[in-house]
Amino acid sequence: MTHPQLDAEALYQALAQRVKTGLASASDPAIVGIHSGGAWLAQRLATDLGLESRLGFIDVSFYRDDYAERGLHPEVRPTHIPFEVDGATILLVDDVLYTGRTTRAAINELFDYGRPARVQLAALVDRGGRELPIAADYVAETVSLADGQQLVLQQADDGRLSLTVDHA
Repeated sequence: MTHPQLDAEALYQALAQRVKTGLASASDPAIVGIHSGGAWLAQRLATDLGLESRLGFIDVSFYRDDYAERGLHPEVRPTHIPFEVDGATILLVDDVLYTGRTTRAAINELFDYGRPARVQLAALVDRGGRELPIAADYVAETVSLADGQQLVLQQADDGRLSLTVDHA
């Protein structure tokens, strides 16, 4: 079921404007999207901001602290960071910020590639429920969901984004 207030395309436009303003004064900016929803958003942000050559993708599957419980899933993708991380301002992009565990895992993996000058976080939606002290620098919307509900970002063949609320 789609929540009417969760128009993913409108939320993306709001997020893109906030990111553009925030990165305007950043030195050596780069964008790293967390697979898979964050990667879709990062790809669009890189295109919209002219940072295609400074775009990377990260898969945190092996860095999660609950890896033993979750196991290996067939959708694991390779991490690809084709630029120098040292000294860069990295915009880490995820679709939904929830517990903070994915963000923590992404930062741990990112530091395996070098030491950025700064790491900022952008999320399309913040749903609260943090287990770690992590906050997004840029967020399009904050929502509350009931226990057992999760937000799922999907990308159509034409690139359009949609958000649905699924019951776990």
